[in-house]
Amino acid sequence: MDLDALASCLASPACLVTQTTSGLIIGMLLFLVAVGLTLIFGVLKVVNFSHGAFYMFGAYFAMTAYQLTGSFALAMLSGAVGTAILGLIFERVFMSRVYGRDVLMQLLVCYAFVLIFDDVVRMIWGPEFKSMGMPAAFQVPPLFIAGGVVPPYYLLLIGVALAAAVVLGLGLARSRIGKVIRAAAHNPGMVSALGINTGLIYGGVFALGGMLAGLAGALAAPVRSLTPGMGFSVLIESFIVTVIGGMGSILGALIGALLIGLIRSFGSLGFPLFTEGLMYLFMVVVLVSRPSGLFGKEVA
Repeated sequence: MDLDALASCLASPACLVTQTTSGLIIGMLLFLVAVGLTLIFGVLKVVNFSHGAFYMFGAYFAMTAYQLTGSFALAMLSGAVGTAILGLIFERVFMSRVYGRDVLMQLLVCYAFVLIFDDVVRMIWGPEFKSMGMPAAFQVPPLFIAGGVVPPYYLLLIGVALAAAVVLGLGLARSRIGKVIRAAAHNPGMVSALGINTGLIYGGVFALGGMLAGLAGALAAPVRSLTPGMGFSVLIESFIVTVIGGMGSILGALIGALLIGLIRSFGSLGFPLFTEGLMYLFMVVVLVSRPSGLFGKEVA
């Protein structure tokens, strides 16, 4: 433990801004992955253990598009759209065949594709570490807020993730398709009886979840190394986020992701050898006090 370092940081505005910004970056990337995971579970009742692979593909799609075009906007679009298409194909061809089956069967199918997708990445892009590099538009001096260093790209990342949260929340709450999705989550039989194609709804939700994970990977590509298997660690942390926030809750995914991001950022100062443990400890505390998660609904 190094509580003195943590206390010194909390007393320093510059350190506080820097560490908070780092926590927000971690949290926002986790939110984009976790919200797709919780959305798929909420509607399809499937724990998509392969979800981290879409984060990985989003990063590689974005890197490739950026190398070919030099356009950061096209790179982000490629990461998001590419994984949405991949998610739709994966759901229609494979996952749709295990709906309603034993949970173990679903997990085995998902885990099999974790290994398959990792090998596909190795065959296409190679096993070595890759780097997209920071886009030229963001290779500018950082901002200084209360003495803390804030790279402009971090502000873009936070802004995009917040915009996605707002659009997703309002879309599900107020749009017609959002109401249909929520109805399909609660009573798919009734939705099907009304003449609505539930298969199309399921495919669309899975594609949306994949797109959000791919967008997270595309946003992470300029600031993180790309390697086969990079989706597994973010998948584990995303599960922690969904468990803390409550399975099926979008607001819970946002709050849980922000809390985990801040715990990782400030925990690295005060508990450098126990940062990972802090996340699990916090999850245990939440589950003991509220088994359904912070915003999850109690099951009768």
